Amino acid sequence: MNAALWPRLKPALLAIVLSAVVLQLLFHSEIRAAVHVWNNSTAYGHCWLVLPIAVYLLYDRRMHAAAEVIAPRPMLSLLALPFVLVWLVADVLGIMEGRQLALIGFVEVLLLAALGPKLWRALAAGFLYLLFLVPFGAFITPALQGFTAAFIVHGLDLLGIANHASGNTIEINEGTFYVAEACAGLRFLVASIAFGVLYALVMFTSPWRRAAFIAVAIIVPVIANGIRALGIVVLGHVLGSAQAAATDHILYGWIFFSLVIVALAALGMPFRQDAPAPPPPAPLPPAGSDMRAIYAVWPVLLMAALGPIVGLALTAHALPPTPAQGAFIVPPGCTGAVTQSGPGLIVQEFVCGTTRFTGRTLFLPRHADPSRVLAAWQTQVDQLLPGGDLYASALAVSATSPSSWLLDRDERSGRAAASVLFVDGAPASGGLHDRIRLARDMVAVGAPSPLIVSLAVTQALGDPVRALGDFLAGQGDLKGRVGRKEAVLF
Repeated sequence: MNAALWPRLKPALLAIVLSAVVLQLLFHSEIRAAVHVWNNSTAYGHCWLVLPIAVYLLYDRRMHAAAEVIAPRPMLSLLALPFVLVWLVADVLGIMEGRQLALIGFVEVLLLAALGPKLWRALAAGFLYLLFLVPFGAFITPALQGFTAAFIVHGLDLLGIANHASGNTIEINEGTFYVAEACAGLRFLVASIAFGVLYALVMFTSPWRRAAFIAVAIIVPVIANGIRALGIVVLGHVLGSAQAAATDHILYGWIFFSLVIVALAALGMPFRQDAPAPPPPAPLPPAGSDMRAIYAVWPVLLMAALGPIVGLALTAHALPPTPAQGAFIVPPGCTGAVTQSGPGLIVQEFVCGTTRFTGRTLFLPRHADPSRVLAAWQTQVDQLLPGGDLYASALAVSATSPSSWLLDRDERSGRAAASVLFVDGAPASGGLHDRIRLARDMVAVGAPSPLIVSLAVTQALGDPVRALGDFLAGQGDLKGRVGRKEAVLF
């Protein structure tokens, strides 16, 4: 570290390190969830590089920081109050990314209060880059899927290739292509934004040039992913096989994306600006800065602790689930039996000719928080399709209620499962509206238990998706049975 900067940072380092330990204890769930996403999602693997990059940005600005005197401002700790509200709202709605963003907000306020506005501003590039530790952006995946599908269709029309599109599924004479979540381009977009911000901070000093390059880094990968996806479909048309064209398309996508990043870097090079010369070092900080730094960080930590404390109180408010009964009835020509019956969970097995089904009916605790409900929904699918590389879509079922189910399919094994979440007796989509309903039920008197109904094909000679549709079509008014709490048990 620069010798002139060390005595300016030394008074606050102990307070900052101790605060980091306290924050880790308070928000271990948020940190663990983020690390899990980094390890298991190809869209956020770059997050492991964020902390080293932030350290580099701090080092790169050390000479400018040396010109500022550490000046703790305990009153700035009040800026943590809005992030307490953000954390509570995100916790009630079950939005982990919101809780993680609030945690980064606490970190920024803590640094601002401990170092003072001028020194924080000199090091702001490294501090603010920590925002990329949060694996956010998954909510735009459906929009990216829709854009990519529309891009492919318009491209095929311009090239004169006959096609038929239904939602995110595109059919040409040589086969069918589906724009899955993995093909939506989110992984390229978030990595490009992180690169664009780093490049803009290092290569430019003008705010306008930085903003322009970041905007280009957002727009270009979205369009480039559309071109990549169109190229795969056109290749399938040329090769005469959709499956042959789609082989290793993720690998080819990363190669294509790497070329796009190189092109972005070359595009910005002619506009590079040299950093201004650093000012002379400032005098040493006044005596007593150590204590003022400690006074500045502890109010932030106390306010940060309010969120988890209130969250624990709300979680403790949850009541045991309503006794469960199997939601599925036995369709004509099939046999069925209950294979597991416990508090809140019924597992049913069905045999319809050569096809076997497993159905699960799970009643969750009343007043359960939305994050627990939505996590349980995913867990039900994971238990029915363990170890699968799942793609989610919608399954429309006629002559039954509900008429729309969430369909998860493992493309490698061909296994499939359909599920639906009931909130207040009505099917839910898992969106923000349903999170708000679940949040309301946390405090509502007499709110019913959320219910998850799921069905998987465990053995089938034919198309498992068609088998699911046929079975569910024979369930009649399943929604009505669940709403009346009169589900049928054999």
